[in-house]
Amino acid sequence: MMRTSLLRATRAAAPSARLAMVQRAAASTHAISKPTLANIEKRWEDLPSTEQAELWMALRDRMKENWAELTVQEKKAAYWIAFGPHGPRAQAPADEGRKVALYVAIGVGVSFAVFATMRMFAKPAPSTMTKEYQEASNEFVKAQRAEPLTGISSPGYEGKGMVQSPPKH
Repeated sequence: MMRTSLLRATRAAAPSARLAMVQRAAASTHAISKPTLANIEKRWEDLPSTEQAELWMALRDRMKENWAELTVQEKKAAYWIAFGPHGPRAQAPADEGRKVALYVAIGVGVSFAVFATMRMFAKPAPSTMTKEYQEASNEFVKAQRAEPLTGISSPGYEGKGMVQSPPKH
């Protein structure tokens, strides 16, 4: 049942598809009218996307033929549509650099405000982060003879050991 309905739909669509192919082939053999291509550089952005697509398809079909048969306007229009400064290749607005700098500054300012707020309401540093506690940890490690070859208990050791904090005020 489903197969027969699919075949019917394919047969019904086939004549219109053949007609479209014939029309496209016939359209590609004739030059595109001059008014269609006139000032295409200025009109391209204002054209609806369907007209842009139709014009590009017509130019593409013309380019499939002998390029010697293309008019100068068709060659210029095809080049401009393919490589012109429009769409993703358009020039950036003049004030884009200032906007980027402003938004970056706002982002840095907001992140600093969040950081400062979090630091303001944070608990004090733990007691193990004082220089005195870390020096006591050094003495304990020396008494235990930890890392006797290269560490704090080795002969001639000159490093700071566990000390990483400034003295407590």
